[in-house]
Amino acid sequence: MTFAVIAFIGGVLTIFSPCVLPVLPFVLSRADRPFMQSTFPVLVGMALTFAAVATLAAIGGSWVVQANEAGRYAAIGVLAVVGVTLISSRAANVLARPMVALGARLLPTGRNLSSTGSLLLGIATGLLWTPCAGPILGLVLTDAALDGANAGTAASLLAYSSGAASSMAVAILLGGRVLTAIRRSFGVGHRIRQGLGFAVLAGATFIAFGFDTSLFAQVPYASTTGAERALLDAFRVSGANVTITGTGKTGAVMIGGDVHPNYRSNLPVEGHLPSLLGAVGWLNSPPLSPELLRGKVALIDFWTYSCINCIRTVPYVRAWAEKDQGLVVIGVHTPEFAFEKNVDNIKKALSRFKISYPVAIDSDYGIWRAFQNNYWPAFYFVDAGGQIRYHQFGEGDYDKAEKVIRELLAEAGSQVSGTAPIAPDARGEEAAPDLGHIRSGETYIGYREASNFASPEYLKDDAAQNYTAGRLGLNAWSLTGNWTVGSEQATLNQASGGITYRFSARDLHLVLGAGAGGKPVRFQVTIDGKPPGEDHGADTDASGNGTVTDTRLYQLVRQAGAVRQRTFAIRFLDPGVQAFVFTFG
Repeated sequence: MTFAVIAFIGGVLTIFSPCVLPVLPFVLSRADRPFMQSTFPVLVGMALTFAAVATLAAIGGSWVVQANEAGRYAAIGVLAVVGVTLISSRAANVLARPMVALGARLLPTGRNLSSTGSLLLGIATGLLWTPCAGPILGLVLTDAALDGANAGTAASLLAYSSGAASSMAVAILLGGRVLTAIRRSFGVGHRIRQGLGFAVLAGATFIAFGFDTSLFAQVPYASTTGAERALLDAFRVSGANVTITGTGKTGAVMIGGDVHPNYRSNLPVEGHLPSLLGAVGWLNSPPLSPELLRGKVALIDFWTYSCINCIRTVPYVRAWAEKDQGLVVIGVHTPEFAFEKNVDNIKKALSRFKISYPVAIDSDYGIWRAFQNNYWPAFYFVDAGGQIRYHQFGEGDYDKAEKVIRELLAEAGSQVSGTAPIAPDARGEEAAPDLGHIRSGETYIGYREASNFASPEYLKDDAAQNYTAGRLGLNAWSLTGNWTVGSEQATLNQASGGITYRFSARDLHLVLGAGAGGKPVRFQVTIDGKPPGEDHGADTDASGNGTVTDTRLYQLVRQAGAVRQRTFAIRFLDPGVQAFVFTFG
């Protein structure tokens, strides 16, 4: 109950933040109408819709994101029509004719705007409202992202939106009196109505182009933030003081107790958590920020979905996210190849690797540069105060990483059950490498970083050419058939082309992309000129048959016996395949 009251007060304070500006014209356009018939339904619709959408967002399903985007576009259209009808009575009459009775309810052509129409207008406003996330809303959204949709989260969000609606109601009542006084004194009621119409159109345009989230994220509003922090401190509430219970597969965590626990780790402070505003989008979560993570221990994981080193860390990161309920794991997906910027490809990768924790899409390298990062994978461990306390580059040393997580959770006042390090069941390409027998390294096929190319013909940049097999020493490779070699990849122009590679490692992987329009490409793999048999990888059968369906890493060889030098060959039965890079394990 106490936190619901705090959330309500936090909502009231939004009237003083800049992010309320884009939606104010929508609700102020009703200031000259009866409050209970027009303004009150608008505010109720706005509050209920914001709370419902934010609660559903905690589920993290892609259908929620898509439905919300569709709703936003529809709402922008509705409010644009409202703006036009405010500007022009003639336009209002024209738009109202084909809609008959429904139009009379929804469009403000006169003084008889129905309560139903006002409620629908409020729903449209609620779909578009994006409040500035201060500390109070940050606590609510972070806990929603961790715990998912539940009654407590919904109640807190409803309290917050109700507080915002209450402060807007006061603004509308005052605005209505000011407009009435101006109208009586100067007789410019029609011009005021047109001005509100232009303001509504401007607000809809502002939101349509994303300025409400991109521009206002840069605007300081320290007075609101300071007031919210003072309120939280007065009630001794922080993210680390909200009770969260979890029942992960290997353990459970309960967070609560003192805000400043006695335990203090010896880990040094390496810096502060940079901004996450560089993300071009988020998956599995609403956008997160250092402010939203206040009071939480966080792991920031830089990865990209076709990187074999990143893939092999996924079972551990996934297990930490499931096990340590006091830990917020954020995957920052920063692409190496152009195809990794495709959001649909990223979504498929999340599904393939069963990743449900928040993922920031860093396709423009904004977060990467903010961290001054240079590695895939890279872990940054952040304490409850927003300070980076440890970092780790590359795969391995998972016991050390888990020890750091436990120390930071203990420092935040968490009680972690179970002390045994996790041992995930990693299979296929996620399995740990056989480091004792790897004598082959990452080999790029695009001309920008290609090496050890052994075909008699030189690589011809960005032009079709016939290639023939060459004599292969260890770690040399060649093309056969007609290929066009680009800066990142080689594209097969005619069926029956192939690639050969002389390697020494337990596992061989190749990043491949499907043909034009995503058309599947069939292939056959041989090892030393024979079907792979028990040495086949996860993406081939014993006869060496497989199909390229998505642009991703394919495991083509896993030697079951002694690891030795082998000659790998792959022949593509269909044209259009793209080949990017070999990796080994």
